[in-house]
Amino acid sequence: MKKSFWDCIAGVYDLFERLYNKRCYDGTGAKVASYIKEDSRVLECACGTGSISRYLAEKAGFLRAVDLSSGMLRQAEKNLRNFHNVRLCKGDIYDLRCRDNCFDYVVAGNVIHLLDEPYKAVDELLRVCKKGGKVIIPTYINLQKKGNSLPVKLIDKAGANFKRQFDEDSYKQFFTEGGYKNVVYDLVDGRMPCAIAVITKE
Repeated sequence: MKKSFWDCIAGVYDLFERLYNKRCYDGTGAKVASYIKEDSRVLECACGTGSISRYLAEKAGFLRAVDLSSGMLRQAEKNLRNFHNVRLCKGDIYDLRCRDNCFDYVVAGNVIHLLDEPYKAVDELLRVCKKGGKVIIPTYINLQKKGNSLPVKLIDKAGANFKRQFDEDSYKQFFTEGGYKNVVYDLVDGRMPCAIAVITKE
């Protein structure tokens, strides 16, 4: 079976991110975790190497972390080996195979811009979130309003296959156009900042 782009880069992903964008890469996990209450049930989609997961695991009672990439999951297993409240498994953000309303918080970091059907994914995240819970979606944004930055172009050319790029305004517009309500926004600064949308499920 042919390895995906994400399988191939899993072993160097953390190194690359920290060399280029350390303040934002580490700061995003801390910021997302600040929205999580102690001992809650958390689902994280597209967990990657576990860069956000490790912050979530420090607060959650239980964290289920899923990703489509076997390589990323292997790296996450190494990075999260000291946490005993984490369950890692392969999973599809479009079809989470979880009951409705079963998690207090649902997190999907830096994946929306890679999806063909991002609204379908957001709807699925909301489906498995409890009423009154929060869906938290951090996504890298582009500071250049015209065209992509050089790092984004290089990563995309390597095989990341970006479907869209957001700046801060267009990220907010994405959720407005999707009809999502009760959304607040946060921002983690860095060479490539991360915008965080926090949706409270009615």
